[in-house]
Amino acid sequence: MTTNSAAMTDDRPSAFRIFGFAILVVAAAAAVRLSLVGVFAERLPYLFFFLAVTVAAWYGGFRAGLLATILSGAASTVLTANAPGSFDPTRGRDIVGLGLFVVIGGIISALSGNLHTTRRKLSVTLKSIGDAVIVTDSHGRIVSLNPVAERLTGWPEGEARGKPLDDVFRVVDEDTRATVENPVIRALRTGAITGLANHTLLIARDGTETPIDDSAAPVRNDEGLLVGCVLVFRDVGPRRRWERSLQQSGRTSAYLAAVVESSDDAIVAKTLDGIITAWNGGAERIFGYTAAEAVGQPITLIVPPDRMDEERGILERLRRGERMEHFETVRRAKGGRDVQVSVTISPIRDEAGAIIGASKVGRDITDRKRMEQDLRDADRRKDEFLATLAHELRNPLAPIRNALQIMRRPGTDRGQIETARDIMERQLEQMVRLIDDLIDVSRISRGALDLRREPVDLADVVQHAVEASGPLIEGAGQVLTVDLPDDPVPLDADLQRLAQVFSNLLNNASKFTPRGGRIAIEVERMDGTVAVIVRDTGVGIPPDKIGSIFDLFTQVESPLERTQSGLGIGLTLVKRIVEMHGGTVEAKSAGMGSGSEFVVRLPLGTADVGPGRAAAAATGGHSAGRRRILVVDDNKDGADSLAMLLKVAGHQVHTAHDGLEAIAAASRLHPDVVLLDIGLPKLNGYEVCRRIRQEPWSSGATIIALTGWGQEEDRKKSADAGFDAHLVKPVKQEELTRLLAQQADFSPGG
Repeated sequence: MTTNSAAMTDDRPSAFRIFGFAILVVAAAAAVRLSLVGVFAERLPYLFFFLAVTVAAWYGGFRAGLLATILSGAASTVLTANAPGSFDPTRGRDIVGLGLFVVIGGIISALSGNLHTTRRKLSVTLKSIGDAVIVTDSHGRIVSLNPVAERLTGWPEGEARGKPLDDVFRVVDEDTRATVENPVIRALRTGAITGLANHTLLIARDGTETPIDDSAAPVRNDEGLLVGCVLVFRDVGPRRRWERSLQQSGRTSAYLAAVVESSDDAIVAKTLDGIITAWNGGAERIFGYTAAEAVGQPITLIVPPDRMDEERGILERLRRGERMEHFETVRRAKGGRDVQVSVTISPIRDEAGAIIGASKVGRDITDRKRMEQDLRDADRRKDEFLATLAHELRNPLAPIRNALQIMRRPGTDRGQIETARDIMERQLEQMVRLIDDLIDVSRISRGALDLRREPVDLADVVQHAVEASGPLIEGAGQVLTVDLPDDPVPLDADLQRLAQVFSNLLNNASKFTPRGGRIAIEVERMDGTVAVIVRDTGVGIPPDKIGSIFDLFTQVESPLERTQSGLGIGLTLVKRIVEMHGGTVEAKSAGMGSGSEFVVRLPLGTADVGPGRAAAAATGGHSAGRRRILVVDDNKDGADSLAMLLKVAGHQVHTAHDGLEAIAAASRLHPDVVLLDIGLPKLNGYEVCRRIRQEPWSSGATIIALTGWGQEEDRKKSADAGFDAHLVKPVKQEELTRLLAQQADFSPGG
């Protein structure tokens, strides 16, 4: 595992290159945007910035795309401030447009992060194969090389990527020195597996010549279209030197036997009746049978039952004197394991020229076939995800557009405007949930998601999940019942992440349960573990989907049949987070129309958790009270709108827009709560927090980070700087209200 992780890390560009490239493409997009003022840039203000985000994300993954999104948003509002058609903060459509751009840019960035992870996993597979492997696209351009291919060709992958294969993989005939047709070109042209001719030399970048052989295999997607090619080859120089040595010296066949025995390939001889007469060490390693077990047995010893006709056809062709090169098939090893092999079969003749048997050279290509399938699966998942993403973005965009049109029409009454605003808020919330899920999947895929484990009561976890999913279930007209034990159920868990698990399961149940249906949460405590069961009376799960329901981007319905929202990542998050807690999750269903059941099993904790916060909430809890609050954000609209919400809730609120102004305001006001952005001009939020914490009065103040940066390292930095909590924009009002209530033990200001 350590080796693989290191390999994956080594393939990544440096942070300097990633962020530098993102800055460069955004600057280029801004320059083009400015140069086209008066042409069409006013009608498509974010066109070139979308291109910049896509290019940056494709090159550097999630981090580069996110940086490009932020820089593009800033550039569109600042660099074009004096241009016709530029961003106007007083226009609602401009604010919504900027918000949508940021959300979509984040989704593009998260998607690219997942695709980069898939590519790195494929890279690890390539590095584990002993042969040289080159992967090309459907035009014969290089996509990747493994280290063996780099060594034999003399081309580092970074320099070779994107070049035509002929520039890197140069092959000539060993005797005539004539250029040999590239096997990849033939494979892409014919759509069939193509082998190299005998006596072929590879000319490396420095002129070194290496005798090679092997084959090129086309890669097709699920629709049968060619999407690329995999070329696998190896150095056969040692074998050639042995052959020449034997021919020149006239030595006995103990030498030839030594060569055969030391070969990594399986070398097998058989009679025309299919009886094995020779079996080398390579055959023992690949198929598991020793020579003593195999010699004298029929070759059908390693032929699967469904391929017996294939073997009979091979024997018929051998009797006619035919040779079969790079024939791909499946053979069965000892113990029943199937092995993908590429074999070359040649007739053996006696001194009179009569065919008396056959020799077979077989190579295990299981890893290569698995890699080809991985490429096909990755391509299919990418296409499915992009189609689903487009569907999910169009769903909220349509009502947002309609709501904007309603608000712009003359004569629209206040009630209609309020309804339109509610629609926009719900749909934007849906887009935020999409990007949050994508970011979480990206973090888990990169191993960047850390758990904040502490002793918690299961009742608290379920309470948080029900609070989050209750409005959705209630709005769908469904009945939710919760059955919890009377005694606390201790867990060693991250409360927020585990609540996310059960909230996702509840949301999933609601999506696929008709109006009037029932959803239930039940808890069963056993020795050392607890099972949480989420049941519904919904549409159920088809039997063929049960095994893959937790896979990334898996949908129960096809994209054209889908009536419910989602990207197919919620259950993936459930499985990953539960496993990070040392638990398991399984899905059960009697079939379509029979409802579904999800069972989460978790290890019990050992610490005493007491009555828990859920019990405290049930007895009344805290009230936020009237607080003196300082809101600090360089985005004036963001600061003012949040201040308005807090004032409506009865708080005394002041604002500041840079770091130095924030310190001065805090020293003057001595606020109970500071809502502090991180990315501030003049002095960043971390330093502002540190300086406030140096003041004696701040011991009774609560400082909350309110920022767009929400990864684990960002949370750690804010905690180290002295923040009490860390909220990620856009923050939910109820989440902020709950946090203020939890801090109500501090004396409120007047």
